[in-house]
Amino acid sequence: MKVFVSKTFPAEHGALLSQRGYDVEFGSDFAKARGADAILTFLTDRIDKRIMESIGPQLKIIGNCAVGTDNIDLAAAREKGILITNTPNVLTEAVAEHAVAMTLGIARHVAQADAFMRQGKYRGWEMDLFMGTELRGKMLGIIGHGRIGCRTAEIFQKGFDMNIVYTDTVRNEAQEEKCHITFMSLLDLLKTADVVSIHVPLLPTTRHLVGQNEFQIMKETSFLVNTSRGPIVDEKALVEALKAGKIKGAALDVFEEEPRLAPGLTKLGNVLLTPHIASATKEARGNMAAMTVNNIIAALSGQTPPNLVHV
Repeated sequence: MKVFVSKTFPAEHGALLSQRGYDVEFGSDFAKARGADAILTFLTDRIDKRIMESIGPQLKIIGNCAVGTDNIDLAAAREKGILITNTPNVLTEAVAEHAVAMTLGIARHVAQADAFMRQGKYRGWEMDLFMGTELRGKMLGIIGHGRIGCRTAEIFQKGFDMNIVYTDTVRNEAQEEKCHITFMSLLDLLKTADVVSIHVPLLPTTRHLVGQNEFQIMKETSFLVNTSRGPIVDEKALVEALKAGKIKGAALDVFEEEPRLAPGLTKLGNVLLTPHIASATKEARGNMAAMTVNNIIAALSGQTPPNLVHV
């Protein structure tokens, strides 16, 4: 059996496929995937019906090394009987910690201050040099109170004594009592929160969930943090909101048309940008790799993969 891997992959995990006797081929060109029984993909791979058909009818599984599956045409996979798997529950700590780091970074001007020092501009202590915002006692608004949103809220609540409000498609009153959080509509959350942190999947209903209208109602002193998916935020509207001072700042790890950024975004001093690295820890990426390999081995062995996405 042939397994095609679309990007560089940890050698120790890739070796498990070879040890099973599979013919493993690496490459970014999906033309090389023709005849594969399994393909191991990543969130930057756009797997549509055309690619599935080009690989051939023997394709049994697409093992997506990511939590989300918005990069795969699920309807086409269902039509062709191709199994789809993902890597849930292994990114929670890494992404939550990065959301916290991004929030601290933008609130305290960390990146700008670092650049200031490296450029030799520091001439001594000044009263108003890089004046930041303290988080203690402020209100954190969580959009999407799943595992990552919940953990992010917990870190801020316990570490910074922040007040937590959240919004989601389903209200969980038991979780509210347990975690001491308050449910709000999206609009009320945006009007109230000092920091808005996004933790929802990319769906038709969440695309441009935060755009021009939402920026109009956010507090001028608030920060937006997105470690989820880029298209959830209307990036062009964000640039205009930052320019006009509709919000104080933004921290983004994901972008609407990666790797391209909206025009003007990199010229703004009130935005912090990282290259989609929220899950980039040895622990999280290692677990993702191991889980994806196990999913593929199970499927090619005729078993139900442990992380099967029901399409």
